[in-house]
Amino acid sequence: MFGSERDTLEEAFPGDVVGLVNATDLRVGDSLYVEEPVEFPPIPAFAPEHFATVRVRDVSKSKQFRSGIRQLDEEGVVQVLRDPDFGDQAPVLAAVGALQFEVATHRLESEFNAAVELTPTRYRVARRTDEDSRAALRAMQGVDVLERSDGALLALFESVYWLERLEAEQPELTLDRLVAEGELRARTD
Repeated sequence: MFGSERDTLEEAFPGDVVGLVNATDLRVGDSLYVEEPVEFPPIPAFAPEHFATVRVRDVSKSKQFRSGIRQLDEEGVVQVLRDPDFGDQAPVLAAVGALQFEVATHRLESEFNAAVELTPTRYRVARRTDEDSRAALRAMQGVDVLERSDGALLALFESVYWLERLEAEQPELTLDRLVAEGELRARTD
């Protein structure tokens, strides 16, 4: 991609690495085809276990920061969760492992020239919830409800004990476990 020579191709084959110039309408996971549409199963998103708030250190780099956050989210490097009250000012990054935060931080700083500050949160566990449960959950201490870029609402809990107690005492609230898409499909088949 960063080579000094470029050639225009009329044809590519499976396994070829092809760069598309100015292909702004394409996103990670999109498929290109000529006649018959091709559709692949979605890349699974696993349940996050680590959560940190990220902020840009220099507000003059806010545009680069937002661009970098959007790209990292699209690539699946981390899941980006937003509070509707704060938007992109201080999104929460959700990851399976702490190493994902290091990768995200490095990429934001080196590729997008946006130095960031990462602050671990007190959240310990996440559950998928719905709009009907959102207000009740947000009114509780130790719980917050944030939105993922795909529109899913995630309830974040500071205590696993509090989550378990809430599930037992208020079963009417929607608190679904997060599982990988492939695992979900295998369970329902």
